[in-house]
Amino acid sequence: MMTQFLKCYNNGCGRIGKLTGLLLAGILISQPLWAHAIAGELEKLSKTDAAALYLVLGYQHILPLGFDHILFVLSLFLLSPKLKPVLWQATAFTIAHSVTLGLAMYNIIKIPSAIIEPLISLSIMYVALENIFSPRLKTSRIGVVFLFGLVHGLGFAGALGDLGLPQNAYLLSLIMFNVGVELGQLTIILLSFFLLAKWFGKKPYYRKFIVIPLSVVITLVAAVWTIQRIFFL
Repeated sequence: MMTQFLKCYNNGCGRIGKLTGLLLAGILISQPLWAHAIAGELEKLSKTDAAALYLVLGYQHILPLGFDHILFVLSLFLLSPKLKPVLWQATAFTIAHSVTLGLAMYNIIKIPSAIIEPLISLSIMYVALENIFSPRLKTSRIGVVFLFGLVHGLGFAGALGDLGLPQNAYLLSLIMFNVGVELGQLTIILLSFFLLAKWFGKKPYYRKFIVIPLSVVITLVAAVWTIQRIFFL
């Protein structure tokens, strides 16, 4: 299937056909069953096509596949339902995970997923608990988010390592994957703003009936993930 897609893609199938094929390829490569078999086919893509494909893969790694990262970004947003604070946090997170993603993909650092994955779920639980017990956003959270970003970057590297990168466009594909991740995170932030903050952010009951209940649910989910990743990963 992937070979047929590449043949059509490279020979020209029209703009809509290419877009459809690109999305299909992203879905296929995101599945472990297909990733290894497809890795060699990626070398046949031009640099431009590889960049577009890895942009899609990065976005898909957040939406719809990255449920843990979705909950992390949502947790960042909940405590202060304004775009500026969460964008500052997202910027610190982005800088941090970009550093460790790059270092890991160039084999400068390497930490087993058995360590990284529980730390990711613990980071989600920490931020959600802070939402519950802290009535306001503290400036120290930027530093905490930066540290968690370093951990999440290693998680992104693990996923990207499973997918593989084309050698003829290694750095470009790495950058575009990271851009796709950022676009996915930005989508979560904007959806959270327009679905929650715009309507309820200034209501007196926002914290009691939205922040705390959602944070409790996120905490419980993250706690279950932590146990699963420590004992069953």
